[in-house]
This record gives sequence, structure tokens and C-alpha cells, in this order.
Amino acid sequence: MQHLERPRIAWALTGSGHYLKECLELVESRTDLDLFLSRAAAEVLVMYGVDLKALRERLPCYRDGAASAPAVARFYQGLYARLVVAPATSNTVAKMVCGVSDSLVTNLYAQAGKCRVPSIVFACDTAPAMQTAAPGGQVMVYPRPIDLENVARLRRFEYTTVVDSIEGLAAALATAA
Repeated sequence: MQHLERPRIAWALTGSGHYLKECLELVESRTDLDLFLSRAAAEVLVMYGVDLKALRERLPCYRDGAASAPAVARFYQGLYARLVVAPATSNTVAKMVCGVSDSLVTNLYAQAGKCRVPSIVFACDTAPAMQTAAPGGQVMVYPRPIDLENVARLRRFEYTTVVDSIEGLAAALATAA
């Protein structure tokens, strides 16, 4: 197994617009990460006006394009010290909680756990009512009880830190450095 002297961060984007701009600002502020895009993330980035080509030119970027998600093998090579899933949709959180790894992002989470690589998850649905950004502006959303329950369950997972704000994400990243 190859181990880097200073392992990188694997940062996965899901199909959420919740604090997407702020998450991308954190991504842009770092030079030590590789970006992983779910299929939904690639669609949502375009909806929010993000230039995918420019993003791919600036940093290593892996897309969800194969059933077996071969990029996850990078965890077994010791290339990553941390996985960040930010922002994480309720769908991704539910799959993580149930042990489903059928997409690039959920495969990354499963393999990180199997390699005992800590994960930071910025869950979108953390309060009964919240305001979030949509392509047309701010909207109110009302996460379902099951969404809130799944976030609470994920908080109890080993090697997983769940944050519920952009400030919490930045603090978790600073602590992890």
C-alpha cells in the first residue's frame, strides 16, 4: 500500500445546492484535495452556474461513471487522510446509514470507513424547518422526520463527524489539519 507523506482530502459533492457556494469556496481555498462528483452533483453544479470545465482544470476531479467506482481504490493506496461529503443530500445520508454503497459518493464513504479514514459529513437536512438556496433564490424546506432521524443515526457512526453548518464544516476541517 502506497502512503503519501502528506495524504490528501477526498471531497465528495452530492446533488444538493444547500450551502453549495460556500462548500465550493472551501474547496477553492485548499490545494490538498481531490474532488469527487456524483452524477447528481454534476447536474446541480451546472444548475447553479458552476463552470465544470474550469473546476476540473483547477483540481483533480473524478466523476461517477462506472458501476464499481474504481476511484475508491485510492483509499487502499493510502492517498487520503480524510473524506469530506459536503453538502450531503438526505438520499446520500440515508444510504450511508443503511450501508448502501451504490454510487461514487456512498462507495467513497464505505471504503473510507473500511480503511478507518475519518469522514466529515455536512448533512443538509438537520432541522425541522430551514432556509436553503435554490437556483432561483432562497426557499424554505421542511425535512421529513426520517431525514432528521438518519442524520441522528449517522452522528453515532465510528470515524464519522456530522456537521450542520458551514462554520461547523470549516471548524472540523481546521481540527483535522
